Amino acid sequence: MAITSTTFQGLTFNLLVEEFADRDTAGRLNGYLASIYRIEKGTSVRHLIRRSRLPGAAAAMRDEIERDGIQAFRRFQHV
Repeated sequence: MAITSTTFQGLTFNLLVEEFADRDTAGRLNGYLASIYRIEKGTSVRHLIRRSRLPGAAAAMRDEIERDGIQAFRRFQHV
């Protein structure tokens, strides 16, 4: 069971991408969950923005934020 977290720093809020993957002893995937949260800087309150159970979704979410930069933060500002 592994949880991977990536945080992207913004001016007024941060974005947190979490990935949970559970594998059995043979290496087969038992469970997978990718979540993206908006974290307010002043209060550290986490708001769930997006969730996916498709394997590899966390990498796609991270790539989208890295590719779009400030535009990604503007999209998530009103969520």
